[in-house]
Amino acid sequence: MEETFRVYAGYVALGLEVIAVLVIACGGISAIAGLISRLTSKTAQPLTRRKEVFVNLGVWLLLGLEFELGADIIRSAISPTWEQLGQLGAIALIRTFLNYFLEKDIEKYAEDKESHAAESAE
Repeated sequence: MEETFRVYAGYVALGLEVIAVLVIACGGISAIAGLISRLTSKTAQPLTRRKEVFVNLGVWLLLGLEFELGADIIRSAISPTWEQLGQLGAIALIRTFLNYFLEKDIEKYAEDKESHAAESAE
């Protein structure tokens, strides 16, 4: 029974990792398309265009990191050795820090954008 659980949990973790790769790939494609369209547009400032692409990609990366973290949590439930648990813990910690700082950057950009919109409305 325990071995069956490990096998299925491994498949679930692998599925989450596949989803993470697809989400990040979609984000990369979206960022490239957005960058190309914003570079050819004459309506927005270049810095604003790059920031919008950055935020869009950041949101996709955050979602991908969340799926990866979920896969790490599942793998920690089936890891048989302390060494593997330590490696998974370190990876999860790094991903959590990346997630935190990326989210802070996105929030800061959103606040800046709102303040600029409020100033423009006045």
